Amino acid sequence: MDTALISPSDLKTLIEADLAVVIDTRDPDSFAAGHIPGAVNMHDIFTFLATSDSAGMAALTEKFAAEFGAAGLDGEKIAVIYEASMNTGFGQSCRGFFLLSFLGYPKVKVLHGGYAGWSAEGFATSTAAVAPAPGGFTPDPDAAKIMMDKDAMLAALETPEAVILDVRDIDEWIGTSSSPYGKDFCPRKGRIPGAVWIEWYRMMKPSAHGPVFKSSEEVLAECATVGITPDTPVKIYCFKGARASNTFLALKEAGVKDVSIYFGSWNEWSRDPALPIEQGLPYGA
Repeated sequence: MDTALISPSDLKTLIEADLAVVIDTRDPDSFAAGHIPGAVNMHDIFTFLATSDSAGMAALTEKFAAEFGAAGLDGEKIAVIYEASMNTGFGQSCRGFFLLSFLGYPKVKVLHGGYAGWSAEGFATSTAAVAPAPGGFTPDPDAAKIMMDKDAMLAALETPEAVILDVRDIDEWIGTSSSPYGKDFCPRKGRIPGAVWIEWYRMMKPSAHGPVFKSSEEVLAECATVGITPDTPVKIYCFKGARASNTFLALKEAGVKDVSIYFGSWNEWSRDPALPIEQGLPYGA
């Protein structure tokens, strides 16, 4: 099976053959302290908050198509995105993977194990800034079907065959906090009605070089606990689409065929009082 995950050694081979554009999603200070040689720093892959209305999606498309192009992506080079390790950046490398997939970029991979995995192999690092040769590509509107707006999520509430999957941390799921940025960051706490929950960390397991994704069989076993099979339409949300992107990649790698993300997630949903929420302990606990 073709995989979107790439090992440090395979990335090293791609870099040596000048076939990759490597994108570091960490904060600028971490990047400056040491990064994969030739990497371009794009921390706003993680920080940018998007709304799911047409204006928000147009702004998202314009911004990131331009930034990824400026980083050297031209439709031919392979985009390889990394974060510190798979469970320390709230899924930010996978958010980059999802954004490029949404834009229809044809060749996208995530460094499995992140910078920690690269460093554990003893491969070279650099503190030098780079000035990439600009590329550029045209977004593919057909790829946008993996992106949900709030109306599509609202419709999913009335679609029995679909599973709405909440992958936030437990305090957000049970409604004691509204976000990873503080319990009162958003005006409402709770869940999208009818959602089931798999905390995003459960898609990963320890390895000698830090956290990595579980095997396809292990991911599908986690999915089975909430009624998800490879044929289930899955609608994922978190707070702003990062942890959801981590789960999106895990599910796609495991063979779940129909997976989409409500990218506005709880940051958007909770701020619209017209949208329904479920509060209190889930499942009548």
